[in-house]
Amino acid sequence: MPAHHHSNVHPPSILLPSSALAAILISFALVTGCAQAAALPPPANDIAPSAGAQNATAVFAGGCFWGVEAVFDHVKGVKEAVSGFAGGSKLTAHYEIVSSGVTGHAESVKVTYDPSQVTYGKLLQVFFSVAHDPTELNRQGPDEGTQYRSAIFYANDDQKRVAAAYIQQLNDAKAFRHKIVTQLTPLNNGFYPAEGYHQHYLEHNPNEPYIVFNDMPKLRNLKKEFPELWTGK
Repeated sequence: MPAHHHSNVHPPSILLPSSALAAILISFALVTGCAQAAALPPPANDIAPSAGAQNATAVFAGGCFWGVEAVFDHVKGVKEAVSGFAGGSKLTAHYEIVSSGVTGHAESVKVTYDPSQVTYGKLLQVFFSVAHDPTELNRQGPDEGTQYRSAIFYANDDQKRVAAAYIQQLNDAKAFRHKIVTQLTPLNNGFYPAEGYHQHYLEHNPNEPYIVFNDMPKLRNLKKEFPELWTGK
């Protein structure tokens, strides 16, 4: 069975480290420099907001949805970020089954945003820069399996065009040491929200070692690389 980090039940509070231990872990993470951000150029192509447009949605998969959701929760212009599953059927869109790695789903995040405040291209830049490593195939950090793959589930031709152009732009610029392996896939089978205990997981479990090592650095990188987008909430 592929390795995975999630517990099938909400982690009991007695297993969480003390605040002192959490501080030590955070300091260690800072010293070791885990989850370094990639300083990337903005997309040369983007989607211009249409007149009167209110909200738009985007679906990204970049490993564990806890960290990806937390990143977009802190981006200015994002109305809501929801952890869930994409790439598989509704019938098997349940965490216990998805964790087996055989359902075709990827842990994903649905981002609802105001395109007059933040563009789809800017969300892509955040996704590739600080939310995950787009050069890792079927894994992110300690998590391994196709459910942790890097993917963009586009909702329309504009999203497909802009995402494909940006991937090509980054590969041509050799922005990463290795080629981007992010899949560009239509959101044909829909997006299915994960169980309630997965939503805003970082916010509710900031001292959990997995969060401290793997996800807190992403928020620090977001604040550092995109200060104009950081909401501070």
